[in-house]
Amino acid sequence: MCELFIKADARLWESATRSLRIDGMVTSVRLENFFWAKLEEIARRDGMNVVQLITRLHHESIDAGHDLGNFTSFLRVCCARYLDLQLTGDIPADVTRPIAGLDAPVILGRERAKYH
Repeated sequence: MCELFIKADARLWESATRSLRIDGMVTSVRLENFFWAKLEEIARRDGMNVVQLITRLHHESIDAGHDLGNFTSFLRVCCARYLDLQLTGDIPADVTRPIAGLDAPVILGRERAKYH
């Protein structure tokens, strides 16, 4: 079993730092290449680039009252949840289908029921 993980392409877990501007402030985000690839996929689905997606997530997190003390961890969890929601069929596996039009309250309700 572990061979699937141990012998994966090492570039997937190499980190890359990207600088981006949010509200006029330059910030750096350091993530493993695997997560950058997932964020790019998520962004593309709704016609955005990664900087636009991260900026939107940042703004909506602030609006929701989240503590952004570890925003990078939040981004990793977003990627993991994206993959999990694809496995459950709540997000279509077809990456050409946008995410924005999905029924978020229904999906979140199913997810809460699964974890509680």
